[in-house]
Amino acid sequence: MESMMTRRLLQLLIGLAMYGISLAMFIRAGLGLDPWDVFHQGLAVKTGLSIGTVVVIVSFLVLLLWIPLRQWPGIGTLCNAVLVGVFADVGLALIPEFSHLGGQAGMLAGAILLNGIASACYIGARLGPGARDGLMTGLARRTGWSVRTSRTGIEVVVLAAGWLLGGSVGVGTVLYALAIGPLVQLLLPRFTVPETKAAALPAVAAEPAVAAP
Repeated sequence: MESMMTRRLLQLLIGLAMYGISLAMFIRAGLGLDPWDVFHQGLAVKTGLSIGTVVVIVSFLVLLLWIPLRQWPGIGTLCNAVLVGVFADVGLALIPEFSHLGGQAGMLAGAILLNGIASACYIGARLGPGARDGLMTGLARRTGWSVRTSRTGIEVVVLAAGWLLGGSVGVGTVLYALAIGPLVQLLLPRFTVPETKAAALPAVAAEPAVAAP
C-alpha cells in the first residue's frame, strides 16, 4: 500500500512538472495557446506578472468557486494549483524562442504530446482534479448540464476574455482542442494507477477533458 501511494505521488509530481513545461513550450512556439492559457497570458500581459504567477493566482481564485459547488480539493488539486505555474516559469527560463516556422511547428507538436502525457499522468494518479477541471465537473453536477456543455461554456468565456486581454490565439489553439481529448483517452489507461481496497487517500475521478489543470 505504501509503495502504491509513493508511486501515485511521484506520478502526480512528474505529471504536473511536465504540464508546466508543456505550457512554456506552447508559449515559445508562438502559434496559439489553449483557452485557459490564452486567459493566463492575457492577464500576464496586462499585469506584468509572469505567466506562472498568474496561473497560480487564477488556480486559487477558481478554487474559491468550488465552495458554492460543494467541491472538495484533494492533495493533487493543491499541488496542481502551485506546481504547474512554477514549472511554466522554469520552462520559459530554459527554452529559447524560435524565429522560424519549422522550429515553431516542432515545438507546438512536442508541446501537445507532452501535455497529453502530463495530463494522463496527473489524472491517472487519482489524487484530485485540477482546479479548472473541478470547476467544470462541479458546475455540471450542480446545474444538470452535461460536462461537455459546462466545459464549452467555461472555455468560450475564458478564451474570449483572454483574447481581449491580449492572449495568443492561433492554429495551436485549434490543434490543441482537436488533439488533446483523443490523446489523453489513448494514454490514460497506461498511466491510471489501479485502485486498492486500502488506499491511503481517497481516489478522485478526474474528467479527462484537460484544457488546463
